Amino acid sequence: MSAFILSSLLLLLGTTFAANAQKEKVEGNWLNQEKDAKIEIYKARDGKFYGKIVWLKEPNRDGKPKTDINNPKENMKATPIMGLLILKGFNKDDDTSYEDGTIYDPKNGKTYSCKITVKDANTLSIRGYIGISLIGRTTTWVRSN
Repeated sequence: MSAFILSSLLLLLGTTFAANAQKEKVEGNWLNQEKDAKIEIYKARDGKFYGKIVWLKEPNRDGKPKTDINNPKENMKATPIMGLLILKGFNKDDDTSYEDGTIYDPKNGKTYSCKITVKDANTLSIRGYIGISLIGRTTTWVRSN
């Protein structure tokens, strides 16, 4: 009897750990709409989701790695674009929605409120906005290998 209970307990714990180890639908590598950057979205220790640039179609400018020259903070202008954290602090709202985060656009140096919606296994809708989500822009990202 105790062997049965022990086996059941181990099975239950194993199932729980396996479920927690599964990736969220939003996690992985995504190509932006222009297909000139790849962003890795991941879940951090704080339980929130973040995204950083892991590939650029044109990583160099004048033979040197591109930097965040459009950043309004002078001390950030020398930060490399490769590895730049552009998605920050997203909370999972439901199975397909991630909210309360921000997106940084290195092309103009601005940060926007943002909502991510998983359309299907290979498509994300990224909505950046100021104030309310009615005033903003939506782009589509596709999953990348």
